Amino acid sequence: MKDRRFVTIAIISALIIVAIIVWSVVVSRQSQRVQNASIAPSINPLSVGSTAPQFRIPSTSGMFDLDAEKRPVLVEIFASWCPHCQHETVVMNQLYSAFKSRVAFIAVPGSPMGMDGSSPESESDLLQFMTRFHVQYPVAVFDPSLTAANLYLQGGYPTIAIVGTDKKIAYIDSGEVPYATLAGKLQQIR
Repeated sequence: MKDRRFVTIAIISALIIVAIIVWSVVVSRQSQRVQNASIAPSINPLSVGSTAPQFRIPSTSGMFDLDAEKRPVLVEIFASWCPHCQHETVVMNQLYSAFKSRVAFIAVPGSPMGMDGSSPESESDLLQFMTRFHVQYPVAVFDPSLTAANLYLQGGYPTIAIVGTDKKIAYIDSGEVPYATLAGKLQQIR
């Protein structure tokens, strides 16, 4: 009887130890993923008149290639978790509706963090963002290396740039930008 109790206590103790080890490994790996994901894109100081950095990226409308684009381009670097980016979807939808025949649009995810603000960004976050905020304009497929974001981000989300047909930056700013401001810039752009 004592031997059975001893064996039972030993088995329960072993299971508890194994559970603690598994739990600590899982927590450590999750922490490492979040830590790796929190590496923010760099800030590339661009100014009006400078040559627009070239990039090529798959999007919801097919492959987007800035160098090959013949129309002016509106580039938005956004973060799915960012409330300013979420609000700006209304402005971007209006702009896209008004200017899509003469201006190319591309929204590029630029944050390593997902919509919950604690896990790495994923394609699921982008789909949730697009669905929840009724995004109508083209959005780039998630790029874990944040290549385009590293080229355009100006210190805040969203960063919005307008590139002319001459491949020069005609407008660049970060934060929420009113429809009238962007529409005025797009009307002037060639």
